[in-house]
Amino acid sequence: MPIDSTNANNSTKPALPFFNVSHFNKTKLDNKMYIAKQLSPMIPSYDLDRTVSFFLNLLDFKIARDDKTYFILYKDNLTVHIQRAGTDIGEMSFYLVVDDIEKVWQGMKDKLGDMKVREPFDREYGMREIHVIVPATKTLMFIGQEIV
Repeated sequence: MPIDSTNANNSTKPALPFFNVSHFNKTKLDNKMYIAKQLSPMIPSYDLDRTVSFFLNLLDFKIARDDKTYFILYKDNLTVHIQRAGTDIGEMSFYLVVDDIEKVWQGMKDKLGDMKVREPFDREYGMREIHVIVPATKTLMFIGQEIV
């Protein structure tokens, strides 16, 4: 169900889901500079083993590259880069959209240990989400699925 939003003219119109960019692809751009194919987060970690294990064991990613201080992990057509960093790193967050949030939760809930996590809940903007702090980082990961 679309979320109502108010535009600058104070008229109400349905908003597009915030994660769905397919509507942009329908608009022909006359001055296209390039085609963006993928955007991958680069997550700084102060414990590479814990961070990489989170993606491998809880989210079913695989290792594409392991240089001991830099990892590239993949699942389906997505990649995540994990790089070694000190503990004095900045905070970041990113959003992973999935097709079945309940399957993700069932696959991870018994493996969380002492991780900071918020189990699946519905958001006012039409998404069901899990929030988790990626181990050994200052990264908040949003995992979400559109509520239909």
